[in-house]
Amino acid sequence: MKKKIILEEEQMPRNWYNILADMPNKPLPPLHPGTKQPVGPEDLAPLFPMELIKQEVSTERFVEIPEEIRNVYKIWRPTPMFRAYQLEKALDTPAKIYYKYEGVSPSGSHKPNTAVAQAYYNKKEGVKRITTETGAGQWGTALAFACKQFEIECEVYMVKVSYNQKPYRKVIMKTYGAQVYASPSERTNAGRAILAKDPDSRGSLGIAISEAVEMAAADPHTKYALGSVLNHVLMHQTIIGEECRIQLEMAGDYPDIVIAPLGGGSNFAGISFPFLRDKLTQGKKLRCIAVEPASCPKLTKGKFLYDFGDTAGYTPLLPMYTLGHNFMPAAIHAGGLRYHGASVICSQLLKDGIIEAVAIQQLECFKAGLKFAETEGILPAPEATHAIAQVIREANRAKEEGVSKTILFNLCGHGYLDMQAYEDYFAGKLTDHTFTDEELYANLEEVKNLQPA
Repeated sequence: MKKKIILEEEQMPRNWYNILADMPNKPLPPLHPGTKQPVGPEDLAPLFPMELIKQEVSTERFVEIPEEIRNVYKIWRPTPMFRAYQLEKALDTPAKIYYKYEGVSPSGSHKPNTAVAQAYYNKKEGVKRITTETGAGQWGTALAFACKQFEIECEVYMVKVSYNQKPYRKVIMKTYGAQVYASPSERTNAGRAILAKDPDSRGSLGIAISEAVEMAAADPHTKYALGSVLNHVLMHQTIIGEECRIQLEMAGDYPDIVIAPLGGGSNFAGISFPFLRDKLTQGKKLRCIAVEPASCPKLTKGKFLYDFGDTAGYTPLLPMYTLGHNFMPAAIHAGGLRYHGASVICSQLLKDGIIEAVAIQQLECFKAGLKFAETEGILPAPEATHAIAQVIREANRAKEEGVSKTILFNLCGHGYLDMQAYEDYFAGKLTDHTFTDEELYANLEEVKNLQPA
């Protein structure tokens, strides 16, 4: 009875997988908000190095991982896969449950997989500073670590509610040399405009993106890095699923169901896309389920529209499931999932019925996270508890139906810097969140005006 499946460093995949090569319907192009015409490389060049722009539009099936990136990856990769025997026993389920554990990285989550790649390509093009946003702080921590590896300055705009809830994330970012600011801030036009309307604004990822993009666009030596949503970011994360394929083959198994949380899409993409390749190219029977918070349900209740990726409207218009770029999510503890839209690729896959989406309330998620901690011994990040809650649902369904299913999920990060969230749960301070349709769609009227003719 083997508990963990470990790969040697030489078994680390040498390529990222680009699902654009195999999608039956390619996503619609991003549009310039002024002209409503597809954006070109020249529109993106002020924000991103050219190699990442090429990856953003590439349709090559595999992209080689440079040796310099692989060498940094070796600090924590390959990551372990575990069979969740204790959880299976506690649930009394015939299902087999496997989890890929990305919490062994320097930042405690999956985020460095793309942070290291983005820092490397920026360094190659002589970039001196990178700006970014962060919700729960995991992405900011990952980019701060990556920038330190390549000696690049790092400036992070952290959503204010998380800035206050998760002080130790700030400490880690500063340890890696980053400057961290609560967003909205007084440093940018976008931040000042928000604070003028709402001095007590808790912030959002959309606002923080606006601030980081504004700072990058104003300086030719500064670029911007995004932790999710964009095609190249999702592609970098596929090293997770590529390792999973090898590990499950070693275990003599293959998943019936793949589950991961979805905030912008990189976590879900990282573990699911390499298996979706089999579904798209070989007709493999496979369910891939993206799990979002019920307080920010863009996939399950949002609309497929062109919308800005940020609040101030600095980004191109992206074709995605959205709640509106001005949507202000509830201050849930899963800060990494508090984003109004979903990646273009994940949105198209959902629109085409290739993947599934569910929304779960936070009390069910925390209950699932505690069950996992009690049985498997790892305290999961609040974001990861969303996947665990759906795993438990699927395991219980397998029990009711009397069938054995193989379930794989991404334990995308540990929760050891999220203790306030668990303390609030124990104290009964957390609540579930529901919307009226009027509240949910209040911002979409404005978005409808952004659509091309």
